[in-house]
Amino acid sequence: MSWLIVALGGALGSVGRYGIGLALARYEAFPFGTLLANILGSLLIGFCAGVYEGDQKGRPAALFLMIGFCGGFTTFSAFSLQTFDLIHQQAWLKAGGNVMLSVVGCLLGTWVGFFLGQSVKKSV
Repeated sequence: MSWLIVALGGALGSVGRYGIGLALARYEAFPFGTLLANILGSLLIGFCAGVYEGDQKGRPAALFLMIGFCGGFTTFSAFSLQTFDLIHQQAWLKAGGNVMLSVVGCLLGTWVGFFLGQSVKKSV
């Protein structure tokens, strides 16, 4: 049953990422859709890590959200390809900006999400 939960989460995460990509497609000069998906996904996985600690990470909701949804929603492979394309186009500033904003934004999102999850867990 856990495979089905992860698969459903992954499908919904992928559709969500696709929707963000479509919504931000007019900004073709910079991969804002991928950047936003990665930051939001990092925020969500950090939040879930704050709520589901230790053995709770095997609960169905944690599997659905952390492995399924976030796995389908975040886009590290797309980030890598888009950064490579920017390098290949010799758009060094955009490539460096994408790497810096993605790494810092995703780490910050995970950190903020973790503490939000901790505070929700304490209040429940």
